[in-house]
Amino acid sequence: MPTGARPLPAHTDLLGEALHLLRLTGTLYCRAELTAPWGVAVPALPGLMTLVVVTTGHCWLDVDGAEPRLLQAGGLTLLPHGVPHRFRSDPHAATEALFDIPVEQISERYEIMRHGGGGEATQVTYGAVRFDHAAGNRLVAQLPPVVHLDAWDDEWLHSALRLISREAQALRPGGETVLTRLADILVIQAIRSWLDTAPEARQGWLAALRDGQVGRALTAVHRAPGREWSLTSLAREAGMSRSAFAARFTDLIGEPPMRYLTHWRMQLARNHLQQTREPLSAVARRFGYHSEAAFCRAFKRTFDISPGSVRPAPPPSDSHAAAPRPQSRHRQGQPRDRVDHRVP
Repeated sequence: MPTGARPLPAHTDLLGEALHLLRLTGTLYCRAELTAPWGVAVPALPGLMTLVVVTTGHCWLDVDGAEPRLLQAGGLTLLPHGVPHRFRSDPHAATEALFDIPVEQISERYEIMRHGGGGEATQVTYGAVRFDHAAGNRLVAQLPPVVHLDAWDDEWLHSALRLISREAQALRPGGETVLTRLADILVIQAIRSWLDTAPEARQGWLAALRDGQVGRALTAVHRAPGREWSLTSLAREAGMSRSAFAARFTDLIGEPPMRYLTHWRMQLARNHLQQTREPLSAVARRFGYHSEAAFCRAFKRTFDISPGSVRPAPPPSDSHAAAPRPQSRHRQGQPRDRVDHRVP
């Protein structure tokens, strides 16, 4: 057994541990007050998952390659892959580009959009979230283009959506916090529901996590990515021979164990580098590399960029920090003209 390793208890919930690793960041929520006829065209939002809750009325969702879907009040819809999509008051309504529509920005994480022709009213709470952990990226890759839950099938979900609807109607003190935290939970709940019911959730990485042997090795890596793993030690975690473990791992996940280990470490390392200015030598040791040079080579092979290029920008000098910032166009009620951390 590797130094410091401990066997996983027989009752360990391997898939539950992976869900625990999901971290949602960069969340922003928009309350859209829409009156027919209206249509909003949302561009590609790479790396973002979007969440849609119709709180009043209804709308049509149109995603390329799929039939338009009617979204009624009391349901939850996820679009996991940041693909272009359109919302309309009816299937044939004209659309306007999202970032050409003015918004009232309440805070860095909450804004209100009012749009449409003055007819029948629809209200939508729309959120965008990003997963900042390798587990999230792996899981999201297996999700279908659209995940939809009907709240009437789940009393807890129904209650949560009613609370979101109430908070969205009148943003009281603390309401933004309630909305954003509830919406984060709803994303996880929707994924859990999909995991419980979808045949696709029994394939690939998720199937490997559910596997009684390979899943134990995966979880050991997830718990301690910086440990000095080898094919032998991973096979020992799984309780299998080296050859049988390597074959089963590759069959389930689609890549050999040691390549998976490298990719997992590099995903974690990139996230870590984006948030810290810790010396590269320390980052290398954190993720299982004895030398900074070896770590940099692995990072370059994985992402085709150097580790230093993903570092956060250094803090501004005192003279720059004292300079006044230009007023946000959002706060002036002007159309948005680019995609940044303020997403729909």
